[in-house]
Amino acid sequence: MANNRQRQNNTRSRGFDPNSPTRSLRRPPEPTASQVVAYGKPFIVMEDEAKKTFVYKAGSWVEFEASIAECKQSSCQVKQLAQKVNRMTRYEVRCPE
Repeated sequence: MANNRQRQNNTRSRGFDPNSPTRSLRRPPEPTASQVVAYGKPFIVMEDEAKKTFVYKAGSWVEFEASIAECKQSSCQVKQLAQKVNRMTRYEVRCPE
């Protein structure tokens, strides 16, 4: 004969917290106005396995002056693109104006 297990009540009693932010009449903090950054025209940068970066200028790929990590630190917008070309990763970079 099978044993009938007793039901366990998983609901826990919730205590009343008068300092709860959802139970108070305090106003939420005022939103701060964020500064809108205007980015320039996007350009394509390629990065090889040695982390060297190249940009397409005047019909050929020339070495770019900054790495992808430096571009990210200098508040540029960097997106990695899906397709890889010759084992090089493509990035779309937009620097602020």
